Amino acid sequence: MRRTHRALITTVLCLASLGFAQTPHHVAVHAGHVLDAKSGKTLSDQVLVIEEGKIVSSGAAAEAKIPADAVRIELPNATILPGLIDAHTHLTFDPKFGYETLAISVPRETLTGAKNARVTLLAGFTTVRNVGASQFSDVALRDAINAGDVPGPRMLVSGPALGITGGHCDNNMLPFEYHATEGGVADGVAAVQHKVRENIKYGSDLIKVCATGGVLSLGDNPQHSQYTLEEMKAIVTDAHRLGRKVAAHAHGAEGIRWAAEAGVDSIEHGSYIDDAAIATMKEHGAYLVPTLYLGDWMIDHASVTHLPPPLLAKAKEVIPAARKNVAHAFANGVKVAFGTDAAVYPHGLNAHEFAVMVRLGLTPLQAIQAATVNAADLLGWNGKVGTLEPGAWADIIAVDGDPLKDVTILERVKFVMKGGDVVKNEYGK
Repeated sequence: MRRTHRALITTVLCLASLGFAQTPHHVAVHAGHVLDAKSGKTLSDQVLVIEEGKIVSSGAAAEAKIPADAVRIELPNATILPGLIDAHTHLTFDPKFGYETLAISVPRETLTGAKNARVTLLAGFTTVRNVGASQFSDVALRDAINAGDVPGPRMLVSGPALGITGGHCDNNMLPFEYHATEGGVADGVAAVQHKVRENIKYGSDLIKVCATGGVLSLGDNPQHSQYTLEEMKAIVTDAHRLGRKVAAHAHGAEGIRWAAEAGVDSIEHGSYIDDAAIATMKEHGAYLVPTLYLGDWMIDHASVTHLPPPLLAKAKEVIPAARKNVAHAFANGVKVAFGTDAAVYPHGLNAHEFAVMVRLGLTPLQAIQAATVNAADLLGWNGKVGTLEPGAWADIIAVDGDPLKDVTILERVKFVMKGGDVVKNEYGK
C-alpha cells in the first residue's frame, strides 16, 4: 500500500510538471517587469490575476486584488510577456529529407508530433499554426492536446496541403510504377473545391495551398507558379465561406501576386517577393510569414538530414535571395507574422527566428509583435492569444533581462504557462 501511495504521488507530481494537473481556480502572477506587446511599454512590479485559465486583471502590485484562494507565483526578477505564436510549423515532421522519409507511417508521424509539441511548448510557443501534415496526423495531435492526453501548444491545423500533380506538395520521390500521390493533390477548379471541403470534413482549421514550387521537393522550381489564379480563387472562396483562412506557400513573385489577388490570408516564405507582389499583398491585407532562420541551419546540417543534392542546390540559390527580398518587404511596410517552418530544423529552436528578423530590418519590438499581436490577428484569435489583456487565455512566458534590448533572450525562456497551468518554471515557486 505504501509503495502504491508513493507511486501515485510521483505520478501526480510528474503530470503536474507537464501541465496535466487540474488548473487552479485562481492564480496570481507577480512579475518584476511586464512587456505589453501591443504598446511596447514595459511596466514594473505588476500582478496578473487568473481565473479558470483566463486573465481577469492586470496592474500594479500595490493595487492588485488577489483572491484569498489564489496560487501565487513570484517572478520578481523576470520579464513576462505573452506566450509566443509560431504561425508556420510542421510538428509531425522532423528534419529528414532523404528517402528514409518514405518509411514513416502516418501513425508514427503523429507520435513524432507528440514529441515535438512538448518541445515547442517548453520553448515558450504556446500557440502554433500547423501548415501541412501527412493525411490528418496534425488533427489527431491537436485533438490529443485539447483533450489533455499529451502536452503541447494550442494548435490550428491544416491537414494535408493542397497542391498540383507533380508540384511541391506532391510525392515526387518514387517512380511511376508506385503511383504515389499525396493526400492533398487536386487539379482543376472542381477538384480543389472538393479537396477544401474534404479537409474541412476531417477537421482542418485552415487550408494550406502550394501556390509555387518549393525548395525541399524534387522536379519543381520555387519561382514557378503552380495553381492557376482561377484555382486559387476557388480554394479561397470556398474556404472563407466555410469559415477557414488560407495560407499559401509561395516563393515566386507571380505566385505571390496570384495568391494575394485570390484573397489568401498569408504568404508563407515569400522568397522572390518584388514590388508588385508587395503592393498586391498590401492592397488585399495579406500577411507575410517569412521563415528565415531555417537557412542558417539547413545548409550547415545537410549531411545530417540527408538533403539530396538537387535540394541542397536549390537551397543555396533561394536562401540568399529570400534574405534580400524579405528585407525589402520589411522596409516597405508589408504586414509580418512570425513563422519558422520548424521541422526544416529541430523543433524548439523556433525563437532563433527573431534575431534574423532583426538583422533584416525589424526592431526587436516589431519582431515580438509579429509573434504575438500580429500572429494572433492572422490566426483570427485577437484578444485570446498574443496579449496579457483581461479576457485572454493565460498563456505567459518569462525571461531574464529585456528582450527589447536583446531579442535573443527569447531563445532562453525560463517560465511557461499555458491556460493558467505552469508547464515550465526554472525560477522555482
